[in-house]
Amino acid sequence: MRRALVALFLSCALLATTAACGGDGEPGANGSATPTSTASFEQQRLAKTRFVANAGLAAGATYQWIVKPYREGKFKKGADGRAFALVKAGLAGTFAYNRLKAAVNNAKGDALLSKAVAPLTAGIDSLKDLGTKLRKGEASEADVGALENVINSVKDAGKSAGAEVTDKVPTTSQLGG
Repeated sequence: MRRALVALFLSCALLATTAACGGDGEPGANGSATPTSTASFEQQRLAKTRFVANAGLAAGATYQWIVKPYREGKFKKGADGRAFALVKAGLAGTFAYNRLKAAVNNAKGDALLSKAVAPLTAGIDSLKDLGTKLRKGEASEADVGALENVINSVKDAGKSAGAEVTDKVPTTSQLGG
């Protein structure tokens, strides 16, 4: 008896919610969401969150697999593990470029962040071939320095717009995926 009452109650509740979704011509009556100021606020908040996540991953990959090994001399001819370090650096360079482009795209959802990041797009675009240079062992101190400067500029732009970026090292599988 108890199960039958619970089943009847759930059936009525289901029917009541589907009946409320009928369309009578009013906005939002057909189940579509209507934008509100709260939705706009959430979009901006998510834009900053996504920006921070993507820029943090780019910064973490850059430091962990490019800057740090470069300073340790792992990219020099004859260094132990050079080939593996170069492959990881190439993947990290490609990953960082991809995440920086995504971060710039995310910044478009927030007016202040968009203005802060806009001047950096040319610097990010200049990194397009860095992954290939790193993989081939052709990257110079200037290339690594340019990447580090772009990362620091993105972090500073985020901080000025209230979206502080901290390094987040991606997993090796994230680099390859």
